[in-house]
Amino acid sequence: MDCRTGDYIAGYRIESVLGEGSFGTVFRVKDANGREYALKLLKLWAIPPNIRQSLLARFDMEFETGQIRSDYLVHSIEHGFHRDVPYIVMEYCAGGNLLKLMGKTENADMTQIARDILCGLRDLHRSGKVHRDLKPENVLFKTDGTAALTDFGIAGDRNKRLTEMRTWGSPGQIFGTYGFMPPEQVAADREATVLPTTDIFSFGVVMYLTLTGRLPFGNLGNDSDLVEYIRRGREGIWDSSALQRAPCGQTFLPLISACLKPNFRQRLQTADEALAMLPAVSFANQKKTIDAGDFQREIRKGLLLRVMQGEEYGKTYKLNDLLRGQGRVLTVGRFDGGDTANSLQIVENQSRYISRRHCTLELDFASHSWFIRDGQWDKNADDGWRRSLNGTFVNSVEAPKNGISIAVGDIISVGDVKLRVEGY
Repeated sequence: MDCRTGDYIAGYRIESVLGEGSFGTVFRVKDANGREYALKLLKLWAIPPNIRQSLLARFDMEFETGQIRSDYLVHSIEHGFHRDVPYIVMEYCAGGNLLKLMGKTENADMTQIARDILCGLRDLHRSGKVHRDLKPENVLFKTDGTAALTDFGIAGDRNKRLTEMRTWGSPGQIFGTYGFMPPEQVAADREATVLPTTDIFSFGVVMYLTLTGRLPFGNLGNDSDLVEYIRRGREGIWDSSALQRAPCGQTFLPLISACLKPNFRQRLQTADEALAMLPAVSFANQKKTIDAGDFQREIRKGLLLRVMQGEEYGKTYKLNDLLRGQGRVLTVGRFDGGDTANSLQIVENQSRYISRRHCTLELDFASHSWFIRDGQWDKNADDGWRRSLNGTFVNSVEAPKNGISIAVGDIISVGDVKLRVEGY
């Protein structure tokens, strides 16, 4: 489908091209009333058949993520098919992206911009999403100057970033994407679960790059640069002097240092922790963000787990209902059609990051509280308990073998799947 200025897609008139990649084009369009939007068209005809289904799923996920209520995220308006080609209509941000300020921040309120980005990350994380591709091109400015996050096509989609990027982008784009990735995602010893700390690291790189005009761990232009860049990132070797010389860079040094820790357990764990380290800023004009009160507080019957990220998006598991006849313990694991029987059998057809015996939920009758443990009882294990391959996390905290309590609003990470705890 050859689309040009003046053509119509699903009733929207194309005004200009905003950006183009191997498999997608973003247009600036107007509706019948002259209102401006951004329209992303997936070039379905250019996608190899073997990855077509997964990219369609990513496109759907991008639309769903853009439905999260937040002033710090670019909103999805509608989606559908035009001549059998999928499209998404999104909020149009007329102020361009963060690249325009790279190394030229003298007259910019960088504290406010950093706060907007962190508020967007906080809203994503509270909704069970991890962006995973945070970089200056994906931070747009709305008409009122608010910085908003966009491009959620690989949000939480673990290895799509690595396995398909060579199909999606040019060599320069590939190296650039690596520049924002934390060590645990670049060269993991095991398949590390995607956590909010991934975005915290990328935020540190984004702020460093914007303030100094360079990447923190060196240049990226070829394969040898990439090897050295990854080594320095893994060892936590970065140029703090360049940051100190940049306008207002000294004030951001403690925050960026805390974000760029190579060990994700030593890094800032949440966007709230990063917000608390921002240089002084007025919060008088704070816009809408997701609050814990946006989730159901009143618990009449018990807790449920809602799939916020995964192949069964939106599915719910009511824990008390599942518990009937099973005492006080529920087991959680991957459903693979085999003989492993779990109380919660999570479908995972496109990957294998959930263990067949991944974790255990346990109800404490005395306190009416639920606890989650990584792994399950296995009489064949050395100590009678078999841990999962990737760990089980509540928000960014790894659940130990002896358990951690869960409450309404918590996000449980099991492999690539994110489950939000709600009441019902």
